[in-house]
Amino acid sequence: MAVATNAASVVATSSNSHSGVLVDRDEANRRAMRAEASIPIGASVQETDLGFCGWTLTALSYAIVFLTFPVSIWFTIKIVQEYERAVIFRLGRLLSGGAKGPGIFFVIPCIDSFSKVDLRTVSFDIPPQEILTRDSVTVSVDAVVYYRVSNATISVANVEDANHSTRLLSQTTLRNILGTRTLSEILSERETISHSMQSILDDATDSWGIRVERVEIKDVRLPVQLQRAMAAEAEAAREARAKVIAAEGEKNASRALKEAADVIAQSPAALQLRYLQTLSAISAEKNSTIVFPLPVDLLNTLLKK
Repeated sequence: MAVATNAASVVATSSNSHSGVLVDRDEANRRAMRAEASIPIGASVQETDLGFCGWTLTALSYAIVFLTFPVSIWFTIKIVQEYERAVIFRLGRLLSGGAKGPGIFFVIPCIDSFSKVDLRTVSFDIPPQEILTRDSVTVSVDAVVYYRVSNATISVANVEDANHSTRLLSQTTLRNILGTRTLSEILSERETISHSMQSILDDATDSWGIRVERVEIKDVRLPVQLQRAMAAEAEAAREARAKVIAAEGEKNASRALKEAADVIAQSPAALQLRYLQTLSAISAEKNSTIVFPLPVDLLNTLLKK
């Protein structure tokens, strides 16, 4: 019984140690995967990682440079402008130190290659996009985008063509954003839509080394039939407002005439003064015809007789 117990404990201990080794290996693999995922594609690689073949090719290239000096100096010295950066690849791997420039930098023939990246702000027009708004109206919208390269290394290593990718993403983003807005919102909230689009593009292109600085909606084109319908609606609304204003004026004028009649009725001499004032106004215009009003009360008296 004691031997069986000891054997069972030994087996349990060995199984526990084996499982502990498996757990340690799994944990190590997970840590390695997390560490590898945390390294961006555009991270630089030290020259000590070249390996034996890499060092051999590097030594041969240096030897060729020294043997062909000073002719080789024309192939090793490169110049980039103030607004440019050079991303160097040595044996297909990024060289340590990041992008080079501005000014003079050196490359080794046969094993080095480099790409120039322009850091200046670039603007491009988004072609007119046919968009169906949320209220089922088809409009054609175009915009302009301003962006620049903020990280030359990432823009070369993380995406094949950063400029072309940004243009395509701008088109799809414009369609997606305007597809969730109504026609009235598109016409009245251009600034809000532009800021929203700029924020979305900037977040999406950050991993490409691109910074979107500004987005502006240029023009919103409506179908001809819709333009005519909107013009007719606006004209009808203006006519309705004009009629309301004219009715308000007639109402105020009639109220003022009633008040004037009440004042004149309290003083019979006021009506005579008003009549004389009217004759004076007519004679001032040098008219040859003067109309004398006939009192209605006089007519009533004659009819009774």
